[in-house]
Amino acid sequence: METEMRPTGRRLTPKGRETRRRIVAAAAQLMYERGVSDVTLEDVRDVAGVSGSQIYHYFADKQALLLAVIEFQAEALLKMQQPLFGQLDTMAGLRRWRDALVEYQRRMQCRGGCPIGSLGGEVAETNPEARLAVAAGLLRWEAAIREGLEAMRARGELDADPEDLALAILAALQGGLLLAQIQRRVRPLEVALDTVLDHIESRTRCS
Repeated sequence: METEMRPTGRRLTPKGRETRRRIVAAAAQLMYERGVSDVTLEDVRDVAGVSGSQIYHYFADKQALLLAVIEFQAEALLKMQQPLFGQLDTMAGLRRWRDALVEYQRRMQCRGGCPIGSLGGEVAETNPEARLAVAAGLLRWEAAIREGLEAMRARGELDADPEDLALAILAALQGGLLLAQIQRRVRPLEVALDTVLDHIESRTRCS
């Protein structure tokens, strides 16, 4: 969960939590649209409708805000998919999850890519702390996928390593999202996910 503390370590009031959330949401949208390096704290201030002193009241610097944005984006991605995660213990559920991801990209016209994956690409070589924060968010995503596969394996329906398969799905998803963003068409995402899901189906007992 997103931490709700001031830089001093004091817990926030409800009003303070809302102001902090508004700042993080504004920063997340700006960084998603423009990239991390092209967003300033002044930009965030203007979009969030707060003063500069309010931003520094909650965040010591841009790095602290970036880490909060990474956590915010990871939480939002997982929350959006939560209704489908519980169905990933069947091939039908995995296909429905795939369809939902593809349809979302179609509605977005393949713009923006993955909010957390895009952040990872920007910070991986220059910001070790942010890279680790992105990695932690992606590991949570991978774990949510793996849980369904582990249930299939536990029921004797899957003859493969759930950990390797969850990693393969996430890798296919990230690569498919990047190519879909560059090519502005959902086909790369469809092919990437279908290929790995077809492989999983081939390792199920009823295939």
